[in-house]
Amino acid sequence: MFYEDIEVGEQLPVIEKDPITRVQLVKYAGASGDFNPLHTDEDVGEQAGTGLIAHGMLIMGMAAEGVTTWMPRKNVKKFNVRFQKMTYPGDKIRVEGSILEKKDDHRVVGEVQAVNQDGEVKVKGKFECELPAK
Repeated sequence: MFYEDIEVGEQLPVIEKDPITRVQLVKYAGASGDFNPLHTDEDVGEQAGTGLIAHGMLIMGMAAEGVTTWMPRKNVKKFNVRFQKMTYPGDKIRVEGSILEKKDDHRVVGEVQAVNQDGEVKVKGKFECELPAK
């Protein structure tokens, strides 16, 4: 992928993830060390008034997977997100993105978002990549 091949406004290929499962949340808790019971214990979720919620960093990781599917990982120079809404077991996440800007230093700026099956934006962010010239 070369800087000259990228166009502002270009939509990046959508990435569809399988629905979030309770088993996935338990596995992520073990892998990340985030054992907050809001992610794994239904009773705690009910007491908090939220029910079980997915780890925000899990959804951010899905957004990052989208970026590194579109652009070589070694070219990603910046990546930041804002968490918009809680994600629940059963939510099916779709990662979408587009190119916002081309800079003079062979960098491109893009946006990424993780959206559920109802169109709710769960995570929204920007990335910046430095691409080689032809």
